[in-house]
Amino acid sequence: MRHRVSNTLPEDAQESTESGLRAQFGNLKFLLPHLWPKDRPGDRVRVVLAFFVTFLGQLTIAAPFLLGNAIDRLAESDPGLVLPASVASFIIGYGLIRLVGAAIPQAREFLFSRVGQRAQRKVALETFRHIHSLSLRFHLERRTGGLSRIIERGIRSIDFLFRFLLFNIGPTLVQLVIVSVIFGLTYSGAYALVAICTVVVYFWFTAASTEWRLKFRREMNAKDTEANTKAVDSLLNYETVKYFNNEDFEAERYNRTMKGYQDAAVRSNVSLAVVNIGQALIFNTGLIVILLLAAKAVGRGEIGIGAITAISLVMMQLYQPLNILGFAYREIKQALIDMEKMFDLIKVPKEIVDKPNAQALNIQSGKVEFRNVNFHYEADRQILKDVSFVVPAGESLAIVGPSGSGKSTISRILFRFYDVRDGSVLVDGQDVKDVTQDSLRQSIGMVPQDTVLFNDTIRYNIAYANPEASQQDIERAAKLANIHVFIESLPNGYDSTVGERGLKLSGGEKQRVAIARTILKNPTILILDEATSALDSATERSIQEALRHVSADRTTLVIAHRLSTIIDANQIIVLNEGRIAEHGTHAELLAIDGLYAELWYQQQQSEPITT
Repeated sequence: MRHRVSNTLPEDAQESTESGLRAQFGNLKFLLPHLWPKDRPGDRVRVVLAFFVTFLGQLTIAAPFLLGNAIDRLAESDPGLVLPASVASFIIGYGLIRLVGAAIPQAREFLFSRVGQRAQRKVALETFRHIHSLSLRFHLERRTGGLSRIIERGIRSIDFLFRFLLFNIGPTLVQLVIVSVIFGLTYSGAYALVAICTVVVYFWFTAASTEWRLKFRREMNAKDTEANTKAVDSLLNYETVKYFNNEDFEAERYNRTMKGYQDAAVRSNVSLAVVNIGQALIFNTGLIVILLLAAKAVGRGEIGIGAITAISLVMMQLYQPLNILGFAYREIKQALIDMEKMFDLIKVPKEIVDKPNAQALNIQSGKVEFRNVNFHYEADRQILKDVSFVVPAGESLAIVGPSGSGKSTISRILFRFYDVRDGSVLVDGQDVKDVTQDSLRQSIGMVPQDTVLFNDTIRYNIAYANPEASQQDIERAAKLANIHVFIESLPNGYDSTVGERGLKLSGGEKQRVAIARTILKNPTILILDEATSALDSATERSIQEALRHVSADRTTLVIAHRLSTIIDANQIIVLNEGRIAEHGTHAELLAIDGLYAELWYQQQQSEPITT
């Protein structure tokens, strides 16, 4: 498989800090409509209420001052007397405010959880749909394991970003303003200045140190993606690993990538420890300074002894969200890094798109025509060169030729996995570029050489062509594909699972499931892409019988390697180096005594021909 990407995603190492920040803020702008959906006023109400509850919670900053006043009143009262009512009220008020402060995050969670989870689901669905809409070229050049990891990390970071950007950073800044005002009015401007300077230096250090350690996070993510890609690739190729006794080789390859991830994770964790130590140093220095100011003021009789308790508790109460702010800033930056790749996927342009006013294919009889088609995957390698042919409705066309001559490319072009560079492809006189992809593909059925099944039941795999099909329709399709009896013989019948990529079934059984699935789709046009080339002769004959049922009265294109399977085709074209070298029936092509005849006699000598 090729891995050179034409729709390239920018590498982390190639991004400048400035462009990276622009991209990250652009990603946040993309998320906002999901947080404030136009079509869901109920979600908007929830967001507003969550904001209100969150900012209401900042009033709990008054609790330490109530406790400080209670301590001052106690210090002023005579020993042995009954607890003054004012002291009791201050203590009760302190407890109630603390209780409200503990309840507010739960109320916010109740209000916002549904909005956040729905937004996360919608972005995940949008990403999933977009990836499915990308071209075959893109998917041939990507690794599935790496894609799944990118999406997983990106989606996981969305809920985090919503919560901390909206419910931590803003409220913390509001709380800092409230604290500064109270300090300035109750004590003096020096207390407010120390608190503000502490927060500003704390935030600056957090931002600067986070930028410094981002490279470690990026490296860790890259190693994580690489390790997951290699693991998925190895597990998907389980049989190949066994064929070559390469279990130890695969384990060592996985170990090397995990060792790289381990080293990167250690560097990331060590840098995080350095940041945490610096943050603690900055805040505790500010706390010491402000407590020294308070102690001197108490000594001069300017404030009561309870003020030291109040100031200490206020600073600690400020430190809690401030500490989370440091964590949030780091995690937000890291979450944005995690999301970069996912949003880069969303931004990859679609190679094959419907025209703005594309109409559904008006399928009538299923006539297929290629007119002077030229096509290349890469500019320096032409695949098809001026290819023209017509397949009348209900007839069959076989396409043969040496490997690499462009046979399978024709089927991909007809399915519109790719658009032709020159020429046109028509179905019932309609250019496939002018109709919707959905309607075109709905009219075409495919039985490929390498049938890959979903890791689900046989029923699910057959019904994939029509998920609403009844059990009766599924069984009818299985009978026409000559696999119903085999399915019924299984312990779980149609509910038997086929395993990863259908590995629990033999090659012939998988092909029959694929044929049953195509029968259930009931397409007007059928493509058989070397559907029996990997099977033994006995199985091939059985499959051919099923294929005759499928192709009856349908326009059929047969891409064949074994010429014995296409001798009854209405017409045969022979491709050679991207051009149609010969065109005719089996008998006509043998009479020409050209390339087709040469291929025929070579196969006749190597294996018995069944007519």
